[in-house]
Amino acid sequence: MGLNRCHNFHEFRRLAKQRLPSPIFHYIDGAADDELTYKRNTAAFDDVDLVPNVLAGVEDVDMSVTVMGQKLRMPLYCAPTALQRLFHHDGERAVAKAASKFGTMFGVSSLATVSVEEIAEVADTPKMFQFYFHKDRGLNHALLQRAKDAKFDVMALTVDTITGGNRERDLKTGFTSPPKLTPSSIFSFATHPMWAWNFLTKPKFDMPHLSGYVSEGTSLAVSVGDYFSTMLDQSMNWKDAEKLCRDWDGQFALKGIMSVEDAKRAVDIGCTGIMVSNHGGRQLDGSRAPFDQLAEICDAVGDKIDVVCEGGIQRGTHVLKALSVGAKAVSGGRLYLYALAAAGQRGVEKALENFRIEIERDMKLMGVARLDQLSRENLRTH
Repeated sequence: MGLNRCHNFHEFRRLAKQRLPSPIFHYIDGAADDELTYKRNTAAFDDVDLVPNVLAGVEDVDMSVTVMGQKLRMPLYCAPTALQRLFHHDGERAVAKAASKFGTMFGVSSLATVSVEEIAEVADTPKMFQFYFHKDRGLNHALLQRAKDAKFDVMALTVDTITGGNRERDLKTGFTSPPKLTPSSIFSFATHPMWAWNFLTKPKFDMPHLSGYVSEGTSLAVSVGDYFSTMLDQSMNWKDAEKLCRDWDGQFALKGIMSVEDAKRAVDIGCTGIMVSNHGGRQLDGSRAPFDQLAEICDAVGDKIDVVCEGGIQRGTHVLKALSVGAKAVSGGRLYLYALAAAGQRGVEKALENFRIEIERDMKLMGVARLDQLSRENLRTH
């Protein structure tokens, strides 16, 4: 199966599964516990139907949005995700270049494998830095300063990883960063020689934002769950978030908000955006899907702060449903990570192009020429 045959999310996933060693694929693909929340994130969209209008004059449509002060050519952006050079040797470089080509935002993780300085050189569209609040205050200061110096546009503090989720697939496959050979994984690495060749011959795997502060995840193999549980500060509270917002002094969001109460507090501490997200179902299994929770959060704070729906997005119709409820934009990780694993920058470009085409087509079929014409009048629940 080649890239030109990848017309949707599931076909990128199948191609990624062919090209990645099992532990790496299941790190992307897996979620917490029984993976119920992961499945619900997408299934939630099926419970709401679109009601189109016709004869609306939709020859020309405008799918641009402004979210957290950033003008995007499409209402979808690439959420920050860790460890991207494990999935393809170009990693974050490939995603940044693809996002720039489509005029949308790209998020860079604290646990990225390419530095913010390099991303700033290759991406000329809006850039978000995702902040993990570490126990090491010196590291926290360095992360903030590097993102500032690289002139990133938005800071997003992840607030739903106070401890690692129970990702049982990673326990079964022995996934760590960097990868290590185990009796259960050695066959998978051996049967994916192109991945192994690239991993061994390209520049050494590293997480440059952590260099000089921690060895876990770079020179010392560790699972992501263990990293969250041991390296991040479990005493982080609202005062810490407010101080970080103040120190950043720009567009600032909390990533991982699921309750109305927390959404209101985000407004109170000066945030300009929130990502309604459960970390792709990778943290608390049995938690609510972002789309299920979106309406009450938008009703509470949507006129005061930009609300992003993050998680479960696989189709252009999912995007339009989230925007109809009240989200300013949507984002996701797997929606481009499978494509990155499948074919690097070309894969991410193909995934974003698929979404762009779907969103434009679906807007026309809905009878809207601009996204602000969408509303809950266009939706019905089962």
